[in-house]
Amino acid sequence: MSPALPAIPRDRLPALLRAMPKAELHIHIEGSLEPELIFELARRNQVTLPYASVEALRAAYAFSDLQSFLDIYYAGASVLLKEADFFAMAWAYFERAAADNVVHAELFFDPQTHTARGVAMRDIVVGLAHACRRAHAEFGISAKLILCFLRHLSEAEAMATLEAALPYREHFIGVGLDSSELGHPPEKFAQVFARCRALGLHRVAHAGEEGPPAYIESALDRLQVERIDHGVRCLESPALVQRLARERMPLTVCPLSNVKLCVFPSLAEHNLKALLDAGLCATVNSDDPAYFGGYINDNFVQTFAALPALDASHAHQLALNSFEASFAPAADKLRWQAQLDAAFATAA
Repeated sequence: MSPALPAIPRDRLPALLRAMPKAELHIHIEGSLEPELIFELARRNQVTLPYASVEALRAAYAFSDLQSFLDIYYAGASVLLKEADFFAMAWAYFERAAADNVVHAELFFDPQTHTARGVAMRDIVVGLAHACRRAHAEFGISAKLILCFLRHLSEAEAMATLEAALPYREHFIGVGLDSSELGHPPEKFAQVFARCRALGLHRVAHAGEEGPPAYIESALDRLQVERIDHGVRCLESPALVQRLARERMPLTVCPLSNVKLCVFPSLAEHNLKALLDAGLCATVNSDDPAYFGGYINDNFVQTFAALPALDASHAHQLALNSFEASFAPAADKLRWQAQLDAAFATAA
């Protein structure tokens, strides 16, 4: 149990948001690939990009929906060919995560994006795992990998991807479901998630971003997930909200992403406070930060600036929720909570 929170003046809130320890639970590592590194890897691997410069590529980041983003996302990922490339990408993220006081990160990765281009599963997983180990050694960041299936592809392809990854099972803790949501309901992947459950893997799924609340229900009932990624449309169903609160089902919310992909017209219209007011285990994350305008601290600072009703108590709850929602050991969660309380005491 945390002590009573000290009063934090609003002008000190941005600094506190940056300084407080936090976990990031919704980060697509391919979505952290900055244009500068894309061009560096393209030169290294002799890949021709359809953009003349870093500036031209960044200028293309004007998305009308999820699919328009995915088109550029997959083009950027085309430069990833070798183990060293996956290490470089993840390491660049961890450097930013350390600066943002992330103490625990669970990284999504999309092997199908790469194996379809002939990249070896080993190079993907081992390169990312190497970066996770180094992040722990150099920054003290607890880092884990979650293998995601692309939902616009078939369940048979997802099952084949799982089997190809199992020789590297020691390097990932769970599976997820991402990519184009509309038209690809969670139940499409019921069998592969059942297989993952039998293997003892953690399970998460994107639902309720562009898809309806029914997709969240399907992810819970048919996939038996332990977390919902996004989930912001749950408020359209009061019965679902009651269930999520009752089951303490985490939601990994990504505010800047939601605006960039037109889920909300602006941050000022985001429903993060409403989710918290409903007693939901909402968290703040960056999703695809290289494309959506900011890493985790940018999401915190910009969202709190746009929603003046959010105060220090909400900041504390969001960070606390991130530890609770993680797949980390209980002892680590307690240690991070103590660090969180200390950060608030110092900020008072």
